[in-house]
Amino acid sequence: MTVIRLCEETDWPAVWPLLRATFETGDTYAFSPQSTEAEIHAAWMEAPRATYVVREGGTDDGRVLGTYFIKPNQPGLGSHVCNCGYVVAPEAQGQGLASAMCEHSQREAITMGFLAMQFNLVVSTNERAVRLWKKLGFEVVATLPGAFRHQRLGLVDAFVMFKTLG
Repeated sequence: MTVIRLCEETDWPAVWPLLRATFETGDTYAFSPQSTEAEIHAAWMEAPRATYVVREGGTDDGRVLGTYFIKPNQPGLGSHVCNCGYVVAPEAQGQGLASAMCEHSQREAITMGFLAMQFNLVVSTNERAVRLWKKLGFEVVATLPGAFRHQRLGLVDAFVMFKTLG
């Protein structure tokens, strides 16, 4: 059993290694592979409206299986659209966790008053994520040619994906 709950500062020591390992690959997120713990903490824990964690067994001592954040995509007049970022532990991939977190984030976004959700930089070569987001009702509304500097493949396209909520 897994439970998605608000991430607390006490979760950070277990969340950080997962984020570091994901960002170091340089193939799905725009964070620099050399990002420091302080930089990622600020981006993942401090800047968002809320951050969530999934722990194995739903207990505080269970292994971290995933995490996501939710925040306004833009300030002021664009703040009714939210943005989220999701990370699933490699050993938990393919078990429906990303789907569960995305569905959870949509419910949370509606509760927070957001009207839509936008993913600003979905790497085109991350076919698994693109397929999942489409399955969950997101549309590619723009292609950004060469907008992502993939660590192995060089410049690749990125998508802006959007979904109206509720």
